[in-house]
Amino acid sequence: MDPADLVVTGTVLTVDESRPTAEALAVTGGRIVAVGSRADVAGRIGPGTETVDVGDGCVMPGFIEAHGHPLMEALALSDRIVDIRPVTLPDADDVIGAVRSEIAARGAAGAYLNGWDPLLQKGLPQPTLAWLDEMAPEGPLVIIHNSGHKAFFNSHAARLCGLNRDTPDPKGSRFGRDADGELDGTAEETGAVFPLLAGAIEPDNYPALLRAECGRLNRAGLTTCSEMAYDPAFKPLVDQLRNELTVRLRTYEISNPQMSTDATPGEGDDMLRQVGIKIWVDGSPWVGNIALTFPYLDTDASRSIGVPPGSCGHANYTKEQLTEIVGAYFPKGWPMACHVQGDAGVDTILDVYEEALKRHPRDDHRLRLEHVGAIRPDQLQRAAALGVTCSIFVDQIHYWGDIIVDGLFGPERGSRWMPAGSAVATGMRISLHNDPPVTPEEPLRNISVAMTRTAPSGRVLGPEERLTLDQAIRAQTLDAAWQLFSDDVVGSIEVGKYADLVVLSADPRTVPPADIADLEIRATYLAGRRVYAP
Repeated sequence: MDPADLVVTGTVLTVDESRPTAEALAVTGGRIVAVGSRADVAGRIGPGTETVDVGDGCVMPGFIEAHGHPLMEALALSDRIVDIRPVTLPDADDVIGAVRSEIAARGAAGAYLNGWDPLLQKGLPQPTLAWLDEMAPEGPLVIIHNSGHKAFFNSHAARLCGLNRDTPDPKGSRFGRDADGELDGTAEETGAVFPLLAGAIEPDNYPALLRAECGRLNRAGLTTCSEMAYDPAFKPLVDQLRNELTVRLRTYEISNPQMSTDATPGEGDDMLRQVGIKIWVDGSPWVGNIALTFPYLDTDASRSIGVPPGSCGHANYTKEQLTEIVGAYFPKGWPMACHVQGDAGVDTILDVYEEALKRHPRDDHRLRLEHVGAIRPDQLQRAAALGVTCSIFVDQIHYWGDIIVDGLFGPERGSRWMPAGSAVATGMRISLHNDPPVTPEEPLRNISVAMTRTAPSGRVLGPEERLTLDQAIRAQTLDAAWQLFSDDVVGSIEVGKYADLVVLSADPRTVPPADIADLEIRATYLAGRRVYAP
C-alpha cells in the first residue's frame, strides 16, 4: 500500500449512501484512494504524508454552486463597479450617497453601480431618466438592479453604447420607451443590460478579478461553480487562467439570436467544461416581469417596483420562440437550463420540453428549470415525470420572505415560494443555489433556510416545504454535481473522486438548523490541495 499525499481524520460526512459517515480519508494525486475508519487508513500514512485531524470539526464534500455567475460576479464586485446591494448597504440614504460619491470620483469616465433594490432598501427614489441625467450630467451612469434583470442608465450612457430611439430590442430583452418612443433609461434582461457594462470592463485587470472571485468562492467552501450566463468572449481570458483556478467551472452559454455555438456539448475537462445552454423564460419577481397565472398584490411594495394593479407579469419569449430556441440546441445534444420564476412560464417551458423530448428522446437529458419560485405541486409532478430537474433559490426566503407574502403575492402563494419539499417528494434530484451576486455565496445558509424556511421577521413560510438535513446537504453537494454532469468526479467523498473537501467548525448534525448558517469554514481543498484557510 503506497503512502498517500494527504490523510484527513475526524468526523467525515461522505454523502455516499453506501457509507454515509467515516473517520478518515486518504488522497493521492488529487483523488480519494481510501475512505473508512482510522485503522483502515492508517497504513496510508508515510514519511511524506500530510496529516490533518479536524478535531471537533467536520469534513464534507466541497459545496457546489449549481447556479452561479462567477465570471460576471468577478466584474460586479470589482473596484470599477460599486457594490450597493442590500447586503452591503441596507439603507437607502447610504445607497444614494454611494451613487453621488462614485459620480464625483469618476466624472466623465462614468459611474457603474450594482445592487439597487427598492424592496429591501426602502425609500429609494424612482430612477427616472431625468433623475439619472441630473445626478450625472457629465458622464455615463449605469445602475444595475440587484436581480440583474434590469438596469437604469442616463443619456450619456446611451450615447456611449450607441443606443437611440431606433435601436431594436434584443431578442428576449427590451429597452424601456416613453409615450413618444424615446428611450426612458431602463433596460430589461440580459441582451439589453449586459451591453451597458461595456464601459466598466477592463480586460487587463480581469485576471486579478477572477482570482479574487475564486477566493470568494473558496471562502464559502465552494469547489465547483456553474457560470449560467457564459459569453464565449470570456473563453480566451478563462483559458489563460485555467491553471490558476481554484474552483471547477461548468458553463452554460447564453442562447444567442443565431441560435448556434462553436462549442460541443461537454467540451473541456474536469476543471473547466461547457455543459449547456441557458435561456431566460421570464425575469425577476423583484422587477415585476415574471409570467404568472395570478396577479401581483396591489401594495406599496409592488408599486415601488412599478407593477401596475392587476399585473400578472409577462414572459420574455412566446412559446413559439422558446420552441425554436430549444429546437435549435437540444437535438444537437445540448442540455438546457431555463430561468423561470412564474407558474405560467413553467407551464410554457414544460410544454416546450415535452415536445422536444417527444421529437428527440434522450434517456439522460437533465433538462433544468432555474429558481422556480411560484412553481405549483402539479407542475413539479409533471417535471419529475419528464425527468426535468429544478435548481431552487431557497435563500430568497431569508432576504425577501416577508415581502413575498405581505407585499407581492399574499400568504397562500407566498408561503409556498421555492417549494423544495414538494420537489424532493416527487423523487426529483434538486440543487440549492445563491445566484451570486444576487445573494452572497452562502451554501451553509441555503442548507439552514431549506430546513427552517424562516423569513426575516421570524415567521416560517410553508413548513411542509422544509427539507431534512440530509436532503439539503445533497442538494448542495452530490445532486448539484449531478445537475452539472459532474457527479462522477465530485459531490461526495468516495474512492476515485477528486478530493474536493470543506472542513466545517462543527458537525451540522449536532447544531440547531438555524445555526448551520453560522458554522465556520475552516478549510477548503481542491483535489487535495488547500485553497482556503482563515
